Amino acid sequence: MIHMETGGSPAVAMKNTTLAPKSIIIQKFGNKANFEVEEVQPAENGCPGLAISQKGPCLYRCILQLPGIAVMSETFKKKKDAEQSAAEMAIEKLGIQISTNRPTLQEAWDKLVDRVTDLFSNEFLSSLHPLSGHFRAVLQREGDLCGLIPVPVMAICDSKLSNLCKSINPKVESNPFLVVPLIMTAAARSSGVVASSEGQLWIRRQNPYPPEIMESSVSQISGSPRSTFIEVIRIPCSLEKTVEPVTLDVSSTGYYMDVIARKLGLIDASSVLVSRAVGKASSETRVYFAAHQSYFLDTSSDPLNVKEALHFEGSLNAMASYLGGQDIYGDAILASIGYKWNSKDLFYEDVSLQLYYRMLISKIPSGLYKLSREAVLTAELPSAFTTRANWRGSFPREILCMFCRQHRLSEPVFSIVSTPLKGLSESPKSHTKLQGKDSTEEEIEHATGGAIATGASESAESAVAYQCEVKIVSKCQDWIIECFPKNSFKKQNDSIQNTSLKVLSWLNVYFRDIDMPLEKLNSTANILNIRICHENFFKEFASCRSIHNVYHSETQGVKFLEPNSMSMLNTMPGQGVFSLNIEGPDSGVCPSNGSLLFISYSVSLVTEDEHMKEILESSDEFEFEIGVGAVIPHLEAVVTRLSVGQSACFKTDLAPKEFILAAAVDSARNFSLLSSESCCLEYSITLLRVTEPLEDRMEQALFSPPLSKQRVEYAVQHIRESHATTLVDFGCGSGSLLDALLNHSTSLEKIVGIDISTKSLSRAAKILHSKLSKNTDIKSAILYDGSITKFDSRLCEFDIGTCLEVIEHMEEDQAYLFGDVALSSFLPKILIVSTPNYEYNVILQKANLPSQEDDPDDKTQSQSCKFRNHDHKFEWTREQFKCWATELAAKHNYSVEFSGVGGSADLEPGFASQIAVFRRMSLPQGEDHPKDVDSADHCNVIWEWNRLTSSS
Repeated sequence: MIHMETGGSPAVAMKNTTLAPKSIIIQKFGNKANFEVEEVQPAENGCPGLAISQKGPCLYRCILQLPGIAVMSETFKKKKDAEQSAAEMAIEKLGIQISTNRPTLQEAWDKLVDRVTDLFSNEFLSSLHPLSGHFRAVLQREGDLCGLIPVPVMAICDSKLSNLCKSINPKVESNPFLVVPLIMTAAARSSGVVASSEGQLWIRRQNPYPPEIMESSVSQISGSPRSTFIEVIRIPCSLEKTVEPVTLDVSSTGYYMDVIARKLGLIDASSVLVSRAVGKASSETRVYFAAHQSYFLDTSSDPLNVKEALHFEGSLNAMASYLGGQDIYGDAILASIGYKWNSKDLFYEDVSLQLYYRMLISKIPSGLYKLSREAVLTAELPSAFTTRANWRGSFPREILCMFCRQHRLSEPVFSIVSTPLKGLSESPKSHTKLQGKDSTEEEIEHATGGAIATGASESAESAVAYQCEVKIVSKCQDWIIECFPKNSFKKQNDSIQNTSLKVLSWLNVYFRDIDMPLEKLNSTANILNIRICHENFFKEFASCRSIHNVYHSETQGVKFLEPNSMSMLNTMPGQGVFSLNIEGPDSGVCPSNGSLLFISYSVSLVTEDEHMKEILESSDEFEFEIGVGAVIPHLEAVVTRLSVGQSACFKTDLAPKEFILAAAVDSARNFSLLSSESCCLEYSITLLRVTEPLEDRMEQALFSPPLSKQRVEYAVQHIRESHATTLVDFGCGSGSLLDALLNHSTSLEKIVGIDISTKSLSRAAKILHSKLSKNTDIKSAILYDGSITKFDSRLCEFDIGTCLEVIEHMEEDQAYLFGDVALSSFLPKILIVSTPNYEYNVILQKANLPSQEDDPDDKTQSQSCKFRNHDHKFEWTREQFKCWATELAAKHNYSVEFSGVGGSADLEPGFASQIAVFRRMSLPQGEDHPKDVDSADHCNVIWEWNRLTSSS
């Protein structure tokens, strides 16, 4: 049995197999093999080498379902190619051995000689092959250069030559310049049809073309030659020198390769090497540079032994090598010029500095995402894939595929494992998990709303959970990265997107700190269930390490805030923000985690004295989800302080130069601004509108007033009736309950809030600060940053404690821990706890708009309900909640009564939000205060107000 080739397109790799991959799969699995082909709108580029805008003809990919595994192909123009690719992936994954009829080494040499000879035929000269344009152009050269075809041009323009060379020497895959000596050797063996020179990298036809062929194929220029000016980029070898635009003056009677050669200080094109296409395969954007003397070999020597000779000491051009994906030496030219299929005209496009830097940042995952959003200075690759409706920009899977193409890797291989969900435990303490697996490994999360809850209806037992494994391999099929997350998902696509995002997130960590220690590299990978083959990884990304400090994150450090800002905001998570100014009245409509925000913004490069200002980027309407890091930290930190209609202007330290110049249209002017020591970035934003998170939208669609307001009103009523003087709100968030209390007359004198989100506490502080001066009852207010599951003596023995819609955001074991800490250590006289009733979700989700969040073809939607919020770790049924609260109360000498808001206790399925009210019957016998707890207070005071001092 002979090993099957797996590199490249199925049409090429499988040409010599006895059976096509799909035939092999059908022969082995019969009707158990299910090929599903779907249309994919490609992310084509709006400029050479980049794939950023959603345009172009439709492509196809295939999902092949086999017993036990599923694979997804890359995208192809033809359905049959997608099917063959998926079959080929499955064959490789299953280890099926296939016999092939690969040509022998001698047969491959014979075919290579024949191909070189065919290229110099009369018929080829008049064809519309891209290489024939070069033939016609060199025939218009004057003097001794007439008719000389540079061998590097032949290597990059004719795929048949390249593939035949791979058959002779597989090392061509990793070093395409090895094609050059192979073609030179084939020319020398052509029996006098073509001629070559041992001292030059060119080939010419031995005998002249017939006059009639020359007349019909080579265009005759009448009158004076015309000039075409084309903007290209010179990339100096030294990183200390500046990348700069230069202009090619290409004559209508000349050969553009000669013009490029002269820009590189060479006599003619025979000494110029040409890289593969930069960006997508169809691009004519390439890197041109001088060939080293080692390429000018004696063609009588064995061309298979030239590899060592081509590994010479020289001045490696790190930037050009990084762009081209190949070792490039000396100064280089980046140009988009050449001949394309079915046209005799020379194709060209200007390559500006902006485009150069956009190509550069497209080599990293976050850069690809920024470009897909057309927001280089604003967007960030989100940390979580919550819902398809909330994601903006290219999806994680597409970004991962584009990343692999940029780095000359094979397309990612996705393998899907489906598991029936059966035998879900009915114990309220148990985590939802896949049957027969460890609970720490098999928590079932759903990108569109969390896991299927424990104790769900019997229809959930027939549901299917999906896990996705992704494998990234080199063109030589050496594995580099594997990721197999433990999380499972209700939708197959969600598992693919989330696994892709894990790999992208880890790659982002690497690119932000390329020189990180190996120990840190491994630990960050382990967190995301990623395995790395270090040898192959560093081999494929070696050129990245030469680019020093290009992609490091922005400088951090708060400078100063606007006058009258509360001191606690100096700790806000928006490092690097200064000169912040907020304008406009507070409308009260504010963003929260999960909200979709619409803003208008502009980013400008300014000097501190503002004598110079240049707009870099702007948008009239930019949408993103709050809380998942979809925008730069500075922007999210500021926008969470705004209400709809308000505007803010602030400055930040400079982002990396590459990102600024990728956004700038006038790169030359911005270069001069960047050289100023007082230069910074200025952001101007306006919050246009806010779309509530899925949970709030579902509740608002069914309840008036909204369920969230009903919960707050329920708590306020009990607080007023209790005549409590002190209150602590566990998980206070943005302070909705504390805010509502200030609108009523109560007996409260001291209010305290605690939360782990400093962003939410910032919003709460702003609201309370504006209202407390008008309230005559409250004497003091404090906000703490800390966990509600850890003891802090300052939270003990309040008259009343509240915890509204908080515990479901914890893991279940943490919810149990909170209950124990609260009733055994904090000891409030009354504790009010609310949480969603999972059984009510079926009613809420029928009220939701399916076009916004749900897949209309998702047949599992009716089988099991999603969680109300993607951040929920669990949601309990009424029985589970009752069991938790009853056991907790009995254990800690509290009584408990059950109620709720939304719906009715007497009608199925009960209240939408279920509530437990715990009342302390007595302190533990013989104890006046809690013991056996950590006496160290862990909470940090974020903000404090006292009526006596009126300080903030």
